[in-house]
Amino acid sequence: MSGILEQRIPEAHRGQRLDQALAALFPDFSRTRLKAWIEAGRVLVDGARPKPRDLVSGGELVRVEPLHEARVPIEPEPLPLAVVYEDEALFVIAKPAGLVVHPGAGNPRQTLQNALLAKDPALATLPRAGIVHRLDKDTSGLLVVARTPEAHAKLTRALAHHEVEREYEAVAIGVMTAGGTVDAPIDRHPVDRLRMAVRGSGREAVTHYRVIERFRAHTHVRVRLETGRTHQIRVHLAHAGFPLVGDPLYGRRLVIPKGASEQLIAALRGFRRQALHAARLAFVHPASGERVEFATPIPTDLAELLAALREDAGAARP
Repeated sequence: MSGILEQRIPEAHRGQRLDQALAALFPDFSRTRLKAWIEAGRVLVDGARPKPRDLVSGGELVRVEPLHEARVPIEPEPLPLAVVYEDEALFVIAKPAGLVVHPGAGNPRQTLQNALLAKDPALATLPRAGIVHRLDKDTSGLLVVARTPEAHAKLTRALAHHEVEREYEAVAIGVMTAGGTVDAPIDRHPVDRLRMAVRGSGREAVTHYRVIERFRAHTHVRVRLETGRTHQIRVHLAHAGFPLVGDPLYGRRLVIPKGASEQLIAALRGFRRQALHAARLAFVHPASGERVEFATPIPTDLAELLAALREDAGAARP
């Protein structure tokens, strides 16, 4: 992106901090970066220089002058890609667990972005090679990638307005009696900067979850996102008392049902990532205007974990 950005703050953001509202309006930039630009005087609100904590009323005209830092070139790398769908406007990719989406500290290469640039060099003209939303490294499942500026703008806007349906499957520790909704703001953890946390100062975050199947000490759930905050499902389910199996940041000690088989014990001990899979994605196609929907089955490791839990539950019934 280049040049001055201008946009009016929607009434829906009334009462939010300015840096929170801007993060929703300009999703290509992180809240941290936008806050730094506010502090550097590169943001005007109705012609005045605000502070990040200033509350907005809705209707203000915001003018942002981005500061474009020098970027390290991201090299194309011909890595395997599971393309679920493609046309001239977009790709839908099934990302495997273990693949990082964007290059960053500690992961300069071998990422989804490197692979996309090798598949379609024209993506180099788009922010983050057209990647509209991301998944954590160890979360598997579907991602949409824009291939044109028009598609990128429409998909980014749809995501910001909660118009992209994202449905996940997960295995949580604990037996849920029913589904529910977690409506709790998420912000960076005040001490551990690698973690996120439910905090009053955070950005709005809403997660809906429904029970698919209950086991003796675990639950297979379907999760639907309204918002897309960093680690949202992992943070929210842990906050509700049901952390994900294998989650290294938000999980708790291994829970093994009394009398569990060796197969189940091995499956639980061997599952070393968060048990989370982005199974379904639906949105209005940016070119055709028609609603499209995509799905991908759960990966082998998660299927084997569920099979072991199911067998254990069946064996324990009288």
